[in-house]
Amino acid sequence: MRIVQIIDSLEAGGAERMAVNYANELSAQIAFSGLVCSRAEGSLKEFINPKVNFLFLERKRTLDLKAIFRLRKFCIDNKIDFVHAHSSSYFLATLVKLTYPKLKIVWHDHNGMSEFLNSRESAMIKHASRFFRGIIVVNNNLKMWAASKLHCKEVLYLPNFTAVDQNQERSTVLHGSQGKRILCLANLRSQKNHLMLLQIAEKLQQTHPEWTFHLVGKDFQDDYSTEIKRQISSLNLQQAVFLYDSRTDISAIISQADIAILTSSSEGLPVALLEYGLHQKPIVVTTVGEIPQIITNGVDGLMVAPDDPNGFYNSLTTLIENPDLRQKYASALKQTIMRNNFGSNVISQYLNWIDNL
Repeated sequence: MRIVQIIDSLEAGGAERMAVNYANELSAQIAFSGLVCSRAEGSLKEFINPKVNFLFLERKRTLDLKAIFRLRKFCIDNKIDFVHAHSSSYFLATLVKLTYPKLKIVWHDHNGMSEFLNSRESAMIKHASRFFRGIIVVNNNLKMWAASKLHCKEVLYLPNFTAVDQNQERSTVLHGSQGKRILCLANLRSQKNHLMLLQIAEKLQQTHPEWTFHLVGKDFQDDYSTEIKRQISSLNLQQAVFLYDSRTDISAIISQADIAILTSSSEGLPVALLEYGLHQKPIVVTTVGEIPQIITNGVDGLMVAPDDPNGFYNSLTTLIENPDLRQKYASALKQTIMRNNFGSNVISQYLNWIDNL
């Protein structure tokens, strides 16, 4: 089997991490594993396994003929069977298939707005789906959407997965007091609902002022980012909430945290949650996307309805005030993730499915 992953960039993000994860895991199991980055390289490039064949297309525009034919040549030269296109890169894969019909496309839908699919622009995806051999989705909302809206009927739910990075050096030192740090690993996008996090931080400052929040994720320097910073200032949270932008030493950062959270109003299947579990951290998260299918409330973590800052605050204080409970949940979550969301288990399902397409 000869498979290449395609992703628009290698900036830190869920879809981007999964493209790298698939390429890395497959490099030990199939004849050829490739990774093509079309528009921009980024911090995740350093995590690509040396066994993975990497190509950067330097694509400049939507219809970039040079990039299309570079990818076509890469596929022909390396006798590629399947192009595994992540998120919006399905469009580039489809253009290449039009010039090289024997290529088979698998589209991987990572959409993080799965709570709001009624407003999703679907015309382009619908047309392109005529050329897909199969579709992978990261939660059941996306599976139902694909089955009802798209022309390709081979739709598979596969959970995102994570893997241990043994060689990561620590370069980020979190602020605040050791033993009292709360981590939110999420790019600064509106669906991650950092604004609710700030409401929670304001309440927690009144009752547990020694605890601090650490927001690690890409800052897009947009209106949403500006609003987060404005509220941190207006709520006098400068010594309670810290922004770090995108970082590469994620394992080292998680190891410094004592509680990990996601305040999202919508998700697909957040890779951050899997990383929290792999590093054995107690969590408070919202009941969005595929999270309720992974977490059992009160068994391996605490879940709260989205847009409920009071409920989230109460769950967070429960963990803060009960160290033994934190340890219990963290241990249970690691077992859950290792059982259901570890690389080798998911890749086995993936390859069985690919073989039958």
